[in-house]
Amino acid sequence: MSERDDKQSTPANASTRSGMTPQEMIEKALELSTADDTVVIVDEGSSANLRFAGNTLTTNGVARSSQLTVISIVGRGVGVVSRAAVRPDQLADIVAAADHAAEDAQPSEDARPLVPGTVSADWDVPAEPTAIGVFGSFAPALGEAFAAAEAGGRRLYGFAEHIVTTTFVGTSTGARLRHTQPTGRLELNAKSPDMKRSAWTGVATRDFTDVDVTALDASLARRLEWAKNRIDLPAGRYETLLPPSAVADLMIYMYWTAGARDALEGRTVFSKPGGGTRVGERLSSVPLRLYSDPAAAGIASAPFVVAHASSRQSSVFDNGLPLAPTDWIADGTLARLVQTRHSAELTALPATPAIDNLVMEGPDGGRSLEEMIASTERGLLLTCLWYIREVDPQTLLLTGLTRDGVYLVENGEVVGEVNNFRFNESPVDLLGRVTEVGAGEQTLPREWNDYFTRTVMPAVRVPDFNMSTVSQAN
Repeated sequence: MSERDDKQSTPANASTRSGMTPQEMIEKALELSTADDTVVIVDEGSSANLRFAGNTLTTNGVARSSQLTVISIVGRGVGVVSRAAVRPDQLADIVAAADHAAEDAQPSEDARPLVPGTVSADWDVPAEPTAIGVFGSFAPALGEAFAAAEAGGRRLYGFAEHIVTTTFVGTSTGARLRHTQPTGRLELNAKSPDMKRSAWTGVATRDFTDVDVTALDASLARRLEWAKNRIDLPAGRYETLLPPSAVADLMIYMYWTAGARDALEGRTVFSKPGGGTRVGERLSSVPLRLYSDPAAAGIASAPFVVAHASSRQSSVFDNGLPLAPTDWIADGTLARLVQTRHSAELTALPATPAIDNLVMEGPDGGRSLEEMIASTERGLLLTCLWYIREVDPQTLLLTGLTRDGVYLVENGEVVGEVNNFRFNESPVDLLGRVTEVGAGEQTLPREWNDYFTRTVMPAVRVPDFNMSTVSQAN
């Protein structure tokens, strides 16, 4: 496949709506193309944000963006041209460039007939922008939290962001699909006046109406109190409670590496020794379920494939393919891997494309993190993980650091803060050692929230989490 990506900075007021709506631009691009088949994608984005430091709002802003992607198919060759802030008079040149790239491209091994056309009921509805008003109820509550923090001798720092992206997909086979995706996140950090104690929390939201800043600040205040008692511990394996945010970061990385083709070719932890994949193999004695569902309450995502380019886990030929609830792990057993239609033919397994959310569940009756703490004789309680990097793809061994609070629990109570650690763990191996899975809750991953925010995760108990070395990071 030949691809050109000529991205340009987009002024706040730039949009394909300048002269043409996204729908009109798609129709015109399809008309102009001389390729055998064409896919046109328009992403209309808008964002609003608040930044604050030291109990004071520092900046706020809004921005707009627009991205056009033309995917031309000639025979089995594919050409992709993607540009920002496209004017109507530029459209013919962009389409011609994609067509020429497809003519010059080598045959694509994932080439398949485009998905038959379907039309979204709201196809003709304009893009839905966000605005600073999304913080209408959140901002006053944040101000009250600033006052409470000031009175309590702590400083709040953080960032709140709301993004709305409306994606339009049109194809030469008649597909006219539209999806609006709101994405909100809040990161909140509390520090002591001497900056020696720090605590973090974060939440994901669709519209900020469900964010309880008072409760978040109270949680941070409690953690700063815990940190007044400092306890140094050596590296080693400890019974550890991982909160939902840390579990999300580990499961997301595992999900990102769960491509069927890579597994089939022996590249990953999901490769079966001697050939094939590990689908059908039990990964945990606990009846865990890890799944994605585009209609999941609170974390809904696009119900169809949107592929701006082909990769080992996605295919431009699958654009518009309907997505359905998919179990990746069911009853502790690896049930499916991420599949394009092409890789599904290679593995003889169903086509199960990636979905932009992730949910993990344990047995019914999972306890809250507070209840899990209360039943812990001695162990560590983490806040979050940071700077996660892959060490060995064959085992999915990851390394990273703890951050913003590791606490020692003794006889059901938090007795103080301990030093940070570097950890070495494989999330796949960890699933086989989990002894308790708590109640699921919507959470924000600390490490990956720039890329993946829609998760519902439980806290988990691991009897021997590997804290490989002591870290000097604060």
